[in-house]
Amino acid sequence: MSKKVRIAGIVRESIVDGPGIRFVVFAQGCPHHCDGCHNPSTHDFNGGNLVAVDAIINEMKKNPLLDGITLSGGEPFEQPEAFGELAERARELGYHVMAYTGYTYEKLLTKKDEQRLRLLENTDLLVDGKFEMKKKSLLLKFKGSKNQRIIDVKKSLLLKNTVLSEV
Repeated sequence: MSKKVRIAGIVRESIVDGPGIRFVVFAQGCPHHCDGCHNPSTHDFNGGNLVAVDAIINEMKKNPLLDGITLSGGEPFEQPEAFGELAERARELGYHVMAYTGYTYEKLLTKKDEQRLRLLENTDLLVDGKFEMKKKSLLLKFKGSKNQRIIDVKKSLLLKNTVLSEV
């Protein structure tokens, strides 16, 4: 039986939340409360709906055009066990996995949390860092403010150094 994840919503096809055609899952619950957040309704950890990982995977399988899944927020790394299972299963099916987090990549590594590490290890691209209104730019690809980075997680873990991606 699959884990359940608390989500704010799903977008079944997106071209703005990562490379290619994406299935986007918005996590419910976020501790960051970034000024200017474009999803403030996702902050409440008790909001949204519980959905089985199986149900999300089954929805993805219905669309043969999908290139990948994007885990957005809220904060996916606050539900690492369920989102880790979702990311792992999506990758096993050949989907590219991208995740957004208000934490920095380095902070996620220093937490020494096995579930967060599992989610990270099953993520291809990570957009890290809090959204900063003073650094907002509409010209950035797949991120909202200039302080955020797009990290190639596989290369970063392999080289034990943060490797940025040009996507």
